[in-house]
Amino acid sequence: MAKVLLVEDDQILSKTLSEWLLSERHLVDVSGNGKDALELLLQGKYDIVILDWNLPDMDGLEVLKRYRSAGGNCPILMLTGKGALEEKEQGLDWGADDYLAKPAHVREVSARVRALLRRPSGVKSNILTVGELMLDSAAHRVTKGGNVVPLTGQEFALLEFFMRHPGEFFTADTLLSRVWRSDGEPSVLAVRVFIKRLREKLDCGKEPSIIQNERGLGYRLQTAEPEITP
Repeated sequence: MAKVLLVEDDQILSKTLSEWLLSERHLVDVSGNGKDALELLLQGKYDIVILDWNLPDMDGLEVLKRYRSAGGNCPILMLTGKGALEEKEQGLDWGADDYLAKPAHVREVSARVRALLRRPSGVKSNILTVGELMLDSAAHRVTKGGNVVPLTGQEFALLEFFMRHPGEFFTADTLLSRVWRSDGEPSVLAVRVFIKRLREKLDCGKEPSIIQNERGLGYRLQTAEPEITP
């Protein structure tokens, strides 16, 4: 699962790509113009960006320049009708990680996305294990002690994020930026609600919870069975 920003003003192509990426269990934010896309990039946190060149308000190359100049390091796939060698060089020189000329098959776009997601930290395993918890991201399946734990899509995404960063604390705002879609107007209350749901399904009435909350630090997933003081 990755959080993807798709920047494409062709509504038909945008819908096709978005639906395909969603079917592969990615979170997808969509923007149809350059200025909005740059604002989302500077304010949010994405794992990858699919960026069209020809956009209203601000073209994709300018978005790329400003984002990289601001220190943004998210992988960017340029998806555009511009196929001349000079234009490809221009995009890559300004910090694009890959370049795919239109028309492109949705499967090729998806393959390029997977390849870019592997670059920063190596191939991410589909199977995650923390204590008794095991999560299979490909099968969208979670078990605890061998027993299946039924989760909704958002619950699964939240747990997967925790399991990819075991023992690390995350504030509610950070979780919102990494696990929720930006256009859904989520709130800190939503984080609390889904944390509560996960605890109910994972703790099975035991205390302390497998998901800890420390004032000033945020939430984290326990990496080992906590000791219970008499």
